[in-house]
Amino acid sequence: MLEEQKIHKQIFLKELGKRIKKLREDSGLSQFELANEAGIVKNQIGRIERGEINTSIYTLKKISSVLKVHISELLSFEH
Repeated sequence: MLEEQKIHKQIFLKELGKRIKKLREDSGLSQFELANEAGIVKNQIGRIERGEINTSIYTLKKISSVLKVHISELLSFEH
């Protein structure tokens, strides 16, 4: 059961990352620009988009503000 939860977590984080990347690209922003405007290290944006880290809700709020979408838009994907 624990291994199954780990797999679901990895899938969720990858899907979240894909969603953020799509919204960022749709906004015409580079990772650097998004990171700079959100006050986040560029490296962290890349790691979030690749689903490598489970970022904080506050970081998601900062990202959504820069992308000019409601935070729920970041989570609007099949999971």
